[in-house]
Amino acid sequence: MTTPRTLILATRNQGKVRELRDPLARFGFDVQSLPEDFPEIEENGTTFEENALIKARAVANALGVAAAADDSGLEVDALGGAPGVYSARYSEDWPAVEGESKDERNNRKLLAELEGVPAEKRTARFRCCMALVIPGGEEIVVSGAWEGSIGFERAGANGFGYDPLFIDPELELTGAELTREAKMVRSHRGKALAKLLAEVEERGL
Repeated sequence: MTTPRTLILATRNQGKVRELRDPLARFGFDVQSLPEDFPEIEENGTTFEENALIKARAVANALGVAAAADDSGLEVDALGGAPGVYSARYSEDWPAVEGESKDERNNRKLLAELEGVPAEKRTARFRCCMALVIPGGEEIVVSGAWEGSIGFERAGANGFGYDPLFIDPELELTGAELTREAKMVRSHRGKALAKLLAEVEERGL
């Protein structure tokens, strides 16, 4: 029996870890999240692709094992593509409400910024770029997108980030109303992961 290969996901976001662990494990990877004592990685790229590679390279080079990273975000057409690469830090300039999580504050700001914008003009998409770096070897970069729109109120208890506001146009459900399995079939991250796994298989990694 082949021993699973260690693969570090360059994130402490446990939502991402849960979504990616099982699919990657099927390809023989022992998927682990970023060690708690790993120093903060400066994501100073201007695109999702640059940030994904920055994170995966930093972890692979420091720990000497395969590393995967994704950089993803929400692009809202009525906001000129914002928050984009700043999705995770979107509401840093907003005062926090006691007991409110970062995700909840980001969603609160998004709803405020879209106040008065009608449903037909609330089109948006999630984008994801995923990078896999093997020390001294291969680098793979892939991307995926999930088209949809932004609702007027949060709905659903699953998912994370902007999922409670992002509506899938075919299912007419938010990302937070989908099961993990259903979300992976339709989502930006699921599409990027499918491309990544196809590349891993094709290259025999």
